[in-house]
This record gives sequence, structure tokens and C-alpha cells, in this order.
Amino acid sequence: MNMLVDGEWRTDAYRTTNDEGEFDRQETSFRDWIQDDPEAEFPAESGRYHVYISRACPWAHRVAMTRRLKGLEDDISLSIVEPVRYEDGWEFSEEYPDPLYGEEFLRDVYTRADSAFTGRVTVPVLWDREKETVVNNESREIMRMLDTEFGGPNGVDLWPEGHREAVDRVIDDIYDPINNGVYRAGFADTQAAYENAVADVFEALDHWEDVLEEQRYLVGDVLTEADVAMFATLVRFDHVYHTHFKCNRRAIHEYPNLWNYTKELYQLPGVAETVNVDHITRHYYMSHGDVNPKRLVPTGPDIDFSAPHNRDRLPADLPPALRGDAAPADD
Repeated sequence: MNMLVDGEWRTDAYRTTNDEGEFDRQETSFRDWIQDDPEAEFPAESGRYHVYISRACPWAHRVAMTRRLKGLEDDISLSIVEPVRYEDGWEFSEEYPDPLYGEEFLRDVYTRADSAFTGRVTVPVLWDREKETVVNNESREIMRMLDTEFGGPNGVDLWPEGHREAVDRVIDDIYDPINNGVYRAGFADTQAAYENAVADVFEALDHWEDVLEEQRYLVGDVLTEADVAMFATLVRFDHVYHTHFKCNRRAIHEYPNLWNYTKELYQLPGVAETVNVDHITRHYYMSHGDVNPKRLVPTGPDIDFSAPHNRDRLPADLPPALRGDAAPADD
């Protein structure tokens, strides 16, 4: 897989699987932290930071969704890369330009921060306009920073007091079998690695299907970062992970609770605008030539995330900005 090595672009420098044929995700490289402290190295200042994302990427989606739920659009700017990633990595274009520097590729933003950078060029990227550097490119940490270090007008707290330990535990619990599990299945190089990954995916989905029978969200009646992390995978599942990554034992719309839960989250104010199914499908089917050599993009499935859901049968503690007018519940 492509990556930068000492600031130079290489197309053969990163192996995605280990010796057992299992997908091996490389750790992110920039791990600084924004703080709600004017004396901090990276203080939480409105207008100072910019986020580069792909609408296709579930990790970037976490950040875009958190920004929208919090109402931070006027505080943190955002731009999008082209959905299909070819040999040159994530690209900007006339339709999706780099608004800060007019760069051609996202890798140029990375080398602007560190001319000798070695590592994968990934999204999301949290950029500091003032220092002209990458603050962080780890989605979970950016999600947390946006949630805790910036206020936002919506009164949304996705890591609420009294639930923080549970939120962190659930995010940990869903990461390997679900968020990363679909990738472990899709990029496996051996049958055994694939079957182990698929088993993990569906064992975890079955578990959360049971949990959501009794409670509204993953951590009880409150919406949290854990739900944002789960949604970014579920909303992509039937379009790409079910077929492209061969996680086809069952589709999400065949799970009554997970499906209604996905629809409810999609219908929260502002969330739908963070979802771009066209970018999602084109990215996966056209970018992964080793998985889909002919790069044909399926025309289905026909899924309506705005259809009525039945989650109102369970109690929820949502801030007024997120209550909205839910679609009528079905049976």
C-alpha cells in the first residue's frame, strides 16, 4: 500500500497483512492534543483549526458527525477529498479543492507539516492554521477533542459525566470486531483469517442487537461517542461491507434493532448531511483493486435511512437540539 517514506511517495512500502494473512492496521502518527486552555500548545480557539476528511471513510465520518452534532461548523472548518483513492493517494480536485494551500494531494499537506514524514497518509487530519502543522490524525482522539475541548451551541455532550468509563469501554469493545473487523475480513489474505474476522463481526453484531432490544443507545438512554463510532460502520455495512468485504452472513437491515437504531441516528438533526452514499460506494469498489479488480460499482442495495423507525419505544435523554421531529414509529 502507498505511503510516505522520508517525505517521498512510495507505492510499495506498506504491507497490509501479517504473516498469517491477517489485516494489520498501522498506528496513526500525529498525536498532539487541543486543550481548552489559552496557555496550551494547541489552545481551543474558534477559527484556528481545519479538518480534512473523506466522506467515504468511516474514521473521518466520526469526526464530521461529532462536529455537526456539537454545532462546531463556525469554529472548525472542514474540507473533503475526492472519494476514489488511486496510486497517488487521497486527492484534491476542482470540485473538492484544498482551501488552505491549493495542494494537489493530501500527502502534500502531510509533508508541509513534516518534510521527512514517514507513514500512511490518512484521513481525518486535524490541522492547525497558526502553526501550519498536523495536530492529530487519530479519529478517536479528534472526536474526543471536538467533544470535550470546544463548547458548541447545541449543548451536546457525547462523553457525559457518569458514563465516561462505560463510553470508553464500549468504544474499545466495538473497535476490533466491528469497526476494524469488517476491514480484517475484507483485506484478509487467507481463508482462515477471513473466517475468523467474519465470525468476530457477526458475534459482536448479534450481541449489540440484543443490547438494543432493551436500551435506546449503546450506553443506556444517552447518545455518546460510542454511538457515533458504531453508526459510521453500520451506515456503510449494507452498501459495501456486506458485499465488497464479504461480511454477508446477514445485512444490517435484517437486524430489527440495529436497523432501527441506524435509522434513528441518521435522522438526528444534521447527521444525514454527513452521509454520502455515492462517495462511500465509489471509494470502496473503485479504490481497492486487489479486492475488486474490475472496479465495477454495484447499483444497489436500495436502502432508505429516512424510513420510520421504532426507537421511540425506549426512553432517551437527548438535548433539545437533537430531539427534532422523529419519523412516526412502525411496528
